[in-house]
Amino acid sequence: MAGLEGYDFQNLSNVSEKIVLDELGRQLDEWKADICKCNDCVVDMAAMALNAVKPLYRCSLLGELYTAEAVKDAAYAKSLRKAVRLAIEKVSLNPGHA
Repeated sequence: MAGLEGYDFQNLSNVSEKIVLDELGRQLDEWKADICKCNDCVVDMAAMALNAVKPLYRCSLLGELYTAEAVKDAAYAKSLRKAVRLAIEKVSLNPGHA
């Protein structure tokens, strides 16, 4: 990236990604319907859910504390579960694989 040489982005991460992936795994294990769980479909589900939830980026210990509090918010947790469920439903109706 032009102009960004010398900056360390190694600690920049979206905490929502880990939470969405955990929730996706949990919901897929509990899903009753016969749905495709191939790599393409599951990655599509994760991407769709991540696009629907508020990102929680962090790059420091202070950011880690902030995101830990945000994750505890009941409304955020509910929206995340809903986003994952809707992503599973949508991709299962329109699989992304060939």
